[in-house]
Amino acid sequence: MMVAEQTPQWRGELQFDEPMATHSSWRTGGPARRFYQPADIDDLCVFLRGLDRDEPLLWLGLGSNLLVRDAGFPGTVISTFGALSRFEWLDENTLRAGSGVTCSKVARLSARAGLVGLEFLAGIPGTMGGALAMNAGAFGGETWTHVVAVETVDREGHLHTRYPDAYRVGYRSVTGPRDEWFVAAQLRLEHGDAAAAQERIRRLLAQRGASQPTQQYSCGSVFRNPPGDYAARLIETAGLKGVCIGGAVVSEKHANFIINTGSATAADIEALIGLVRERVEQEHGIALETEVRIVGDKPAD
Repeated sequence: MMVAEQTPQWRGELQFDEPMATHSSWRTGGPARRFYQPADIDDLCVFLRGLDRDEPLLWLGLGSNLLVRDAGFPGTVISTFGALSRFEWLDENTLRAGSGVTCSKVARLSARAGLVGLEFLAGIPGTMGGALAMNAGAFGGETWTHVVAVETVDREGHLHTRYPDAYRVGYRSVTGPRDEWFVAAQLRLEHGDAAAAQERIRRLLAQRGASQPTQQYSCGSVFRNPPGDYAARLIETAGLKGVCIGGAVVSEKHANFIINTGSATAADIEALIGLVRERVEQEHGIALETEVRIVGDKPAD
């Protein structure tokens, strides 16, 4: 890893050939050509203004819904975790969270304040930027149910405030203005019982730990649930629990999780994803769609 000298224009940290395995919950993947952690939103705007228009960009939170191929990412990764991490109350029932704030922190602080509705976020191992980008949900809750406004930045480093009617929001899907990325969310909640909300978080986390392999390297759920069914059920009934390719294995605990046992390459994981999709379609006639995002280059043969 090489670290570039700072320029007078920007204040963050720019690294070259940064191994993405250290920034992915799957603990695998090749290097990013450039890796930037901004000092704050203003610094991010300055940095973006200096990029070429055709520079590939990848926005990264905790790397929990991401597979970077083994040849790496041929552009610039912008890391929001630890940078765009401001959390504040705008009024008595509206919070503002930067895209680098973890979902679990938003859940905890909201519950502690006696504002309810976001307890489900405690079970999502990512940041608010990722939750906004995919309408993350769990245990019956979804992120965009509570969004009253979002703040975005475009390629020219201009900030925008957008409202929900600017986006088409569906199950694990959000489509909005092109070449804009989330830097913060404004969420409105209802007042409720703080103790009950905190107890619900404890129950949800216990349920998650009992049903999911939370202590192993994974990306969370690999596939979206098809309408009226569950990806895990389809995978399990296709006889795929425990199936391996290289160091990647379909979890015995939850069939919609693929585990890196310690030696998996990104190619192993991607091949296992393909095998699962193929087998499920053969057995059930359903084409599973991935929830995880796969980026980067495959190594040359």
